[in-house]
Amino acid sequence: MEIIPAIDLLNGQCVRLSAGDFARQTTYDADPVAVAQRFADAGLRRLHLVDLDGARAGHPVNLVVLEAIARHTTLDIDAGGGIQTEAALAQVLNAGAAHATAGSLAVREPAIVQSWLTSYGADTIFLGADFKGEHILINAWADQSTWTLSAFIESYLAAGASTFICTDVSKDGLLQGPAQAIYRRLVTDYPTARFIASGGVTTVADLEALAEAGMHGAIIGKALYEGTIALPDLQPFL
Repeated sequence: MEIIPAIDLLNGQCVRLSAGDFARQTTYDADPVAVAQRFADAGLRRLHLVDLDGARAGHPVNLVVLEAIARHTTLDIDAGGGIQTEAALAQVLNAGAAHATAGSLAVREPAIVQSWLTSYGADTIFLGADFKGEHILINAWADQSTWTLSAFIESYLAAGASTFICTDVSKDGLLQGPAQAIYRRLVTDYPTARFIASGGVTTVADLEALAEAGMHGAIIGKALYEGTIALPDLQPFL
């Protein structure tokens, strides 16, 4: 299972939100490039980079930070937040991201994202399934869509997608453990998909359970910043 540390950017700084609430944010580091370098130095190979400013603005905002991280590390970066047009997608990929995550747009304009899957391939275009309960949330988690998590996954598997970053918004940033039962169900129901768990990972035991469940990857955010998981703890997974 791939271990994927997260950097969420707000005003160019590393922050974490609690349950997706912009009013409940904690700033952890003013230098996201240095944070990314620490992850790389610890042997981590991936990075989940979320442009929270971009998610609210509807277009990428922190491209300079993405470029700097790509320039100063060898991390394989998947970027999300504000990618609403093909021009924005090109900006993110040209800035150094290897993968781009389509979330809200995949709900609102599925034909556009399906065309990206055809043009760029499933290894480049990831699907962001941000869910709360049974439904997908959109617009920086502010609105509940009519799409269920299962319908979203089934639709995009049929369109050629393979990788889904599944974020339980109700658990994100709360350090209360991930939605293990939901992830186990997804792996069972859709064995050809690559699922990346996001939201709530708190302990090494959480990671072990996700790996046992067959998850392709796990994103770790607040646990690394708060120290409930230390970088040396991740060595057995690398």
